[in-house]
Amino acid sequence: MIYISCPEIVLQEVRIVAKITVNKKTYETDADPSTPVLWIIRDEFGLTGTKFGCGIAQCGSCTIHIDGEPRRACITTLASVAGKEITTIEGISTASDHPLQKAWIENDVPQCGYCQSGQIMAAAGLLAKKKDPTDADIDAAMNGIICRCGTYNRIRAAIKQAAMQGGK
Repeated sequence: MIYISCPEIVLQEVRIVAKITVNKKTYETDADPSTPVLWIIRDEFGLTGTKFGCGIAQCGSCTIHIDGEPRRACITTLASVAGKEITTIEGISTASDHPLQKAWIENDVPQCGYCQSGQIMAAAGLLAKKKDPTDADIDAAMNGIICRCGTYNRIRAAIKQAAMQGGK
């Protein structure tokens, strides 16, 4: 390999800007394409409702929707969301009046609250597909979303209540 020194050539840093849509708003970022979208949503866009729990997609606290499908934001790269619609917990209702949010409150689901955005986003994904989910449907959809406080029975009750109220 031969290196040539040439003062007329100056290497400049190239800035690549990605545009992504989050909660129906277009944002720009120059983050590395391999950056987990969780950090971009939280640190660059200030949408802190999506939580970091484990970083390996095992706890579900970081669940968001990508084109309507629940996904773990901690392992979803910026490059993989190009041209897709992202919805976070802030995007399911601007007035906190989504049927799931109401049912969560009415059933006293939150204790520490850390997993709640992930739980609600997973439940919203379920109700978008199944209007009247069975216990088995709920268990399958909520599998892998860990609640350290153990409010699983209240979570199930809230999902069923929201389903009865037409909540997607």
